[in-house]
Amino acid sequence: MARLRVAVLISGRGSNMKALLEAARDPAYPAEIGLVAANVPGAGGLALARAAGIATAELDHRQYSGRESFERALNSRLIEAGIEFVCLAGFMRLLTPYFVDAWAGRMLNIHPSLLPAFPGLDTHARALDAGVRFAGCTVHFVTGEMDVGPIVAQAAVPVLPGDDAATLGARVLAAEHRLYPGALALVASGRAKVVDGKVRIDGPTAVPLPAFNPTL
Repeated sequence: MARLRVAVLISGRGSNMKALLEAARDPAYPAEIGLVAANVPGAGGLALARAAGIATAELDHRQYSGRESFERALNSRLIEAGIEFVCLAGFMRLLTPYFVDAWAGRMLNIHPSLLPAFPGLDTHARALDAGVRFAGCTVHFVTGEMDVGPIVAQAAVPVLPGDDAATLGARVLAAEHRLYPGALALVASGRAKVVDGKVRIDGPTAVPLPAFNPTL
């Protein structure tokens, strides 16, 4: 069975991108990373991708006349690279309907909260302010509304006494690095599908998805 050809879009250091690259090194993994693209020239994740032998693209969004102009250029690079699916991994750009529609049903994002709680920015500080006992992360399909697409998988971590946004964020990030490769594997294998606006997973979960980290 052919592996799904995936592009990872980043804006910074690319730690989730690195987790996806590491998973895709296994020939049995159902996706391959064909391109890493960044909207910020010199983004740290680009060097990691190149070191791993992955093709990269740098498209400085500031050099384009608007969001859609940038996205059209990005879309052309994705098509040229034979990309079939897109993973957003710290890609700090709000997407226009043009790009969302072009990749509808073929684009995932990872968000550092247990959606639908705390969409948007400053998730860890907001979770602490709300006094929640668990925080976490969510992998979801991208739709036209920010952080509300069908949920593929989630991971929860405990909020510990004395946590601040940095310590909680580090714990959530560790969960993200395990969750994203597992969620992509479910989608790439065809076992996670959107049905009536929700994700249905057929059969047992072949890739372990963390519920929480009991060692913390």
